[in-house]
Amino acid sequence: MQQQQPPPKQIAIELSPEIADGVYANLSIIASNPSEFVLDFARLLPGVPKAKIHARVILTPAAAKALHLHLGQNLERFEKQHGEIRLKPGNPPDPSQIGFMPQ
Repeated sequence: MQQQQPPPKQIAIELSPEIADGVYANLSIIASNPSEFVLDFARLLPGVPKAKIHARVILTPAAAKALHLHLGQNLERFEKQHGEIRLKPGNPPDPSQIGFMPQ
């Protein structure tokens, strides 16, 4: 006799109005150590010599890998619907060029 698996648990997710507004970032910095990944999201503005970090997310290695897989799946779906996302030459892009086209 095969044992039935219990249905997956539903997780309630709360989204406050402040967080729902989101944070715009055109630069990310990733650092890691054996126990965590640190993702900093910054905004680089034209004519401003330094970028300001607006959000930091700290993940376990397992959560970072899950994010990598889910982001990849979403990028594939996006490109199937909207076409290939083209990056400027140089990968990863030169941080001084992220989000802005030189004049």
